Amino acid sequence: MRVIVIGSGIAGAATAYHLVRRGAEVVVVDAGLAGTATAAGAGIVSPWTSHWEDALFPLASAAAAYYPGLAGQLAEETGEASSYEVVGGMLVSEDESELGERERRLTERAAIAPGAGKIRRLDPVQARELFPPLAPELGAVHLSGAARVDGRQVRQALLTASRRRGARLVASHARLSPRPGKAPRVLTGGEVFDADVVVAAAGAWTADLVAQLGIRVPVTPQRGQISHFDVPAKTSAWPVVLPRTSHYLLAFPGSRVVAGATRESGAGFDHRVTAAGQREVLEHALAVAPGLADATLAETRVGFRPGTPDGVPVLGRAADGLVLATGFGAAGLTLAPFAGKLVAALALGEDAGFDLSVCAPDR
Repeated sequence: MRVIVIGSGIAGAATAYHLVRRGAEVVVVDAGLAGTATAAGAGIVSPWTSHWEDALFPLASAAAAYYPGLAGQLAEETGEASSYEVVGGMLVSEDESELGERERRLTERAAIAPGAGKIRRLDPVQARELFPPLAPELGAVHLSGAARVDGRQVRQALLTASRRRGARLVASHARLSPRPGKAPRVLTGGEVFDADVVVAAAGAWTADLVAQLGIRVPVTPQRGQISHFDVPAKTSAWPVVLPRTSHYLLAFPGSRVVAGATRESGAGFDHRVTAAGQREVLEHALAVAPGLADATLAETRVGFRPGTPDGVPVLGRAADGLVLATGFGAAGLTLAPFAGKLVAALALGEDAGFDLSVCAPDR
């Protein structure tokens, strides 16, 4: 069976990997556009602390539980670490009642999703022992199961493993041409591809792609600006930090701390670091972790999250021979590796083995 996957972000790469492992002939087409969400994403894997709707939480929890096995598999196949690591997370606040409510909610979720790990309260001194730049007045609720992943690294691992199993990568823009009753024809700069199935996993660009077939998908770009800091400390064991806002902090090996991110709807595909966006990231980061004031601002990345009106991904068959895998919003690095496995099953004409009705393209 031949499958063309359009898009090599985390969703496309994961789908291609699972397809080729199942024996499909796979071609991945990607234009290499600036601003892919995977390249700019923070990489927090902690669905238990997110404001998921109850209908989506089972998918998010299953996606987090899938990561450790996938990471080990990729390391074995490529000889390189996927970057996935469980470091724990802290929900921080100076409000004791708020921390109490967060602890209660997390304890409830941990009871049905053991991957969240152990839940415990930390006073401000204990919180700063784990994340030294933290503001001295902030206490925390700590969960041991939160993890981090470098989106660029795990994407590369997925693509490397896919190529070693025979997948082909084509660097080109793709256009779709309808074939009644069959998968659409894929037109690139130099080749024309016919296949049994096409998987549209082009992130924030998916709506424009499938519009060529007269299909409407309400996926729009949401710009996110996220900053990286170099600090004079060993940061590899620092936990993810989650304040009450949508901003966050997390650390990576190499004395790197990441802070973000803006959520800018209506910005289109304007791939710039803006003054207002940079100020927003810095103000939030320094309010939570004033100890970062003397850190070096190493870079600010810009990515376009593929957003949907209801905040739920779009996963499933949209037409004859066409399957969609998009709309992950800010949760792509959490959801897409597992979703890629489910989408691969759909592309092969199988049941996904998971209730995806909440994510149906025609919902």
